[in-house]
Amino acid sequence: MEEIRFYRANEKPYGALSNLYKREVLFEGVVYPTSEHAYQAGKPRKDAVRDWIMSAPSPALVAMAAHGLYWWDIRPGWSKVKFERMRAILVAKFTQHDDLKALLLSTGDARLVESATTDNEINRTWGEVNGKGKNMLGVLLMEVRNELRLATVNPEMAGIEPKAEALLSNN
Repeated sequence: MEEIRFYRANEKPYGALSNLYKREVLFEGVVYPTSEHAYQAGKPRKDAVRDWIMSAPSPALVAMAAHGLYWWDIRPGWSKVKFERMRAILVAKFTQHDDLKALLLSTGDARLVESATTDNEINRTWGEVNGKGKNMLGVLLMEVRNELRLATVNPEMAGIEPKAEALLSNN
């Protein structure tokens, strides 16, 4: 099976698959600068902590700030909702931008892998390091890719949220 590895947002041609890629995403009524911002905005328990994280000057620093939170600053149940949140954000990202949707669909049936170099729990959860990890970002991207493919053929058969489906028809 073909494999497409990506990591840095500025790498061509697949850097746009990264959550750090600088493209606005409308999610839960808020326009975020990147999908990383949208994801990390859901993590803090308090608005003041969320505002502090969102004020970081780059998507990488947003992630770094959020990863450094103490458990008492993280919303209850985060570990149970984080993957569904990421999935919903990816649906938003790839249905709101035709070029990004086309890029994701152009990957065909390739296995998508966020390929990190620093070995830590976060990188092994969302991607792989030296071929080891859960690659949840890649898994979710492949799910969204399949849904987009279905929606292109038969919108009623797609498992995409109604908001995203409406965006698909408006593009």
